[in-house]
Amino acid sequence: MDDDRWSAVAADWARLWGRFAGPAREALVAAAAIGPGTRVLDVGCGSGEFLRLLQERGARATGIDDAPGMVEIARSAVPSAEVRVGDALDLPWPYDSFDAVVAVNALELTGDPELALAEAMRVTVPGGVVAVANWAEGARNDVDAIEAAVAEAYEEEPSPDGPLRLPGGLERLLTAAGLDVVASGTVPAVWEAADEDALVRGILLGEDDAGLAAAAPVVVAAAEPFRTAGGGYRLVNAFRFAVGRVPVR
Repeated sequence: MDDDRWSAVAADWARLWGRFAGPAREALVAAAAIGPGTRVLDVGCGSGEFLRLLQERGARATGIDDAPGMVEIARSAVPSAEVRVGDALDLPWPYDSFDAVVAVNALELTGDPELALAEAMRVTVPGGVVAVANWAEGARNDVDAIEAAVAEAYEEEPSPDGPLRLPGGLERLLTAAGLDVVASGTVPAVWEAADEDALVRGILLGEDDAGLAAAAPVVVAAAEPFRTAGGGYRLVNAFRFAVGRVPVR
């Protein structure tokens, strides 16, 4: 989705998906040794969940996202943080502005992960870190199984795994950019939907009412193995992460 469509779904995104990547965020904070006083930029900050975590850990959090609707929610959620509307490929800060730059499910959405990483490195102090995370390959994600069922129902091909989702993909990206990879790994991330409505709206985020109604039976049927005794749904997924240190110039 483009930034206008992300703005349009920002409220639903925050409600249904905002906390989902929490385990990946926690992994990045630990691996990057982010703590009190660390100046951190969150690229693709979305609705501000990572900004809140960073502030809770005592970091000086700053965020940027190209969707104004997301930025509006992030500013409301974390009013003490500086949050800007802007492009990850052209960050509006000078060299050496941050001790760490973090990005969760962001680089692959820019269309040019290499340039986005170069920008992240540019605004990071020498010896600082760039820490990134995104979904692991589809075979490790219950969500992907449901999305594949929807694609099959509409005689479409499932979205292929991008290179950053595959084993070693993030490490290769960081290494090729000249970063020294100091940590990497995989963490589980569970997505839970309280009922069928939340399940369908979450999986089909951005669809209009007609699209939701048409695809809902496929989503519900595909999610049956993940239905809980309480009538909700619990889908187990995985994130990959990697942290690289910026060379001292």
